[in-house]
Amino acid sequence: MLLALDAGNSNITIGAFEGRKLLCQWRLRTVREQTADEWGILLRNLFSPVGLDIAKVDGIIISSVVPPIDSTLAAMTRRYFHTDAMFVGPRTDIGLAIRYDNPNEVGADRLVNGVAGFYKYGGPCVVVDLGTTINFDVISKDGEYLGGAIAVGIGISIDVLFSKTARLPLVDFRPPKDVVGTNTVASMQSGLYFGAIGMIDGILERIIQQLGPDTKAIATGGQAHMIAGGSRFISTVDEHLTLEGLQMIWERNHPQ
Repeated sequence: MLLALDAGNSNITIGAFEGRKLLCQWRLRTVREQTADEWGILLRNLFSPVGLDIAKVDGIIISSVVPPIDSTLAAMTRRYFHTDAMFVGPRTDIGLAIRYDNPNEVGADRLVNGVAGFYKYGGPCVVVDLGTTINFDVISKDGEYLGGAIAVGIGISIDVLFSKTARLPLVDFRPPKDVVGTNTVASMQSGLYFGAIGMIDGILERIIQQLGPDTKAIATGGQAHMIAGGSRFISTVDEHLTLEGLQMIWERNHPQ
């Protein structure tokens, strides 16, 4: 059994795979101060309620954009799973040519999304990952990771509106009933929702103009379904894309 971990700034998404089949997935908060033992106990406690045997885990792959927790996660995998985790990086064989000016600057999650987007849907393609930031990862028709764009995430926008103003409340992100809000909460939700869609579609339109009309746009991440409902360019929502990309990279580097 393979355990795949995607460690982001806000959450760690965890998936258990049997071969290529995703058996189960979980989401934990990214707590930088947590010890290896705390991470180990948390992960072990996820298995028994869903009937999985932790002793069957024989491989672990991690993509992380939070360097302070990397050594802790590595220690946890050795102590609790008796194996060394494979960390995805610019020197990992991912099956894509990386065309970024400095490959060391590319977030591991962006590379993983590029792998899954290309090998599941073909190129050219753009993966839009709606997390703490909104990442656009662009893959050519020839399987080259070209780069992309990084924009402010929806959660950050909500927090800034609340913390930097005197009277605006903290609101949920949801599609509004109308673009014209008739109260403060509805007005904020309209601005957040249609502002996010306008930004995403504006960037996608320019990328598609550059790569060609056959470019596929795939969304993943927390608000992907809500955004896709209003987008002119997002054709597919794939909530397991990052975890499946990790499984693909593991399989490529550990052939049977």
